[in-house]
Amino acid sequence: MRKICVVTGTRAEYGLLYWLMKEIGVDKDLKLQIIATGMHLSEEFGSTYQQIEKDGFTIDKKVDISLVSDTELSISKSMGLGMIGFADAFNVLQPDLIVVLGDRFEIFSAVSVAMIAKIPVAHIHGGEITEGAFDESIRHSITKMSHLHFTATEEYKNRVIQLGEQPSRVFNVGGLGVDNINKLKLLSRVEFEKAINFSLGENNILVTFHPVTLEKSTAGIQFKELLNSLDGLKNTKIIFTKANSDTDGKIINSMIDDYVAKHSNAISFTSMGQLNYLSALQFIDAVVGNSSSGLLEAPSLKIGTINIGDRQKGRIKAASVISCLPNKNSISNTFKELYSKQFQSVVGKVENPYGKGGASKKIISIIRDINLKGILKKTFYNLMGSKYSAPTN
Repeated sequence: MRKICVVTGTRAEYGLLYWLMKEIGVDKDLKLQIIATGMHLSEEFGSTYQQIEKDGFTIDKKVDISLVSDTELSISKSMGLGMIGFADAFNVLQPDLIVVLGDRFEIFSAVSVAMIAKIPVAHIHGGEITEGAFDESIRHSITKMSHLHFTATEEYKNRVIQLGEQPSRVFNVGGLGVDNINKLKLLSRVEFEKAINFSLGENNILVTFHPVTLEKSTAGIQFKELLNSLDGLKNTKIIFTKANSDTDGKIINSMIDDYVAKHSNAISFTSMGQLNYLSALQFIDAVVGNSSSGLLEAPSLKIGTINIGDRQKGRIKAASVISCLPNKNSISNTFKELYSKQFQSVVGKVENPYGKGGASKKIISIIRDINLKGILKKTFYNLMGSKYSAPTN
């Protein structure tokens, strides 16, 4: 039986991995192992490892990286602690394959250890671009340390190949987030309002804003501009989900707390949970901020996205996504566009560029059946036309 170890460090990432983990867990040829780390183990971020257990999963190892601060120094130290913890965890679990998603610093630590331990890695959502965040460099680094690649679009598949990965090991499976929308029984409006203890209004938006980690101390300034623009909205209820454990994330979360305390039309959550979050998307007018969810999932539910600043710059965007500058005037003008008849007619017809679902089943069939023998040694794939071009494996 092939041992598949899934490493998860955040609430959002776990939400994307949920159905894949379920599929691994019931497959007779696979044994699921789970390592929880990062924000999952932090009380400040909701101790969301408890949700993993509540969903019926057994966490085999917890790797605590002590997220005591959100400074560059603290995060760098956390990465070091992560490497020590993952080394011990992998040594005990002895997985045949490690599955990771995305571009977080704790996942970088896990994959770095796996490389040294000679454990193959399957990477999901590689090849994407986010020019405003250091996630960009982490994501491409993880690609080079991985052996199987599951991308969300054909363009991202081609970019992974451009990084020198063999085409035979790169698979365009679509976005995992679409599986959640298709498979979860979402709450009705009444059920949702009861679940979050908050009444929706005539207009409703969901706000998630993360620091742009390649910019120096802009989190508070940019988020203040967003809050100022929200004050100009009429008859609007606002649901905030708090920022990740990125540099300066605590600044944003403190500002959310202050805003909610002074505005009865707003509510905030450290973690809504996947069911509540996706249910919310049914009843809101837009996802506002700079979260990837506004690009990956919102188009499937035919709602708009206001994408602020450079954090997601470079990612493929549906026609339902409006990008703007991180200042009050630009954001306020974008709200006007959001509610225009012309834009609303576009949103109703939009197609999600990240597919229509089925990613988890596609990934399962590959990680179950692919031959892992000799997979650790990789031949760099040169693009056709290069004098250095080499035959594929």
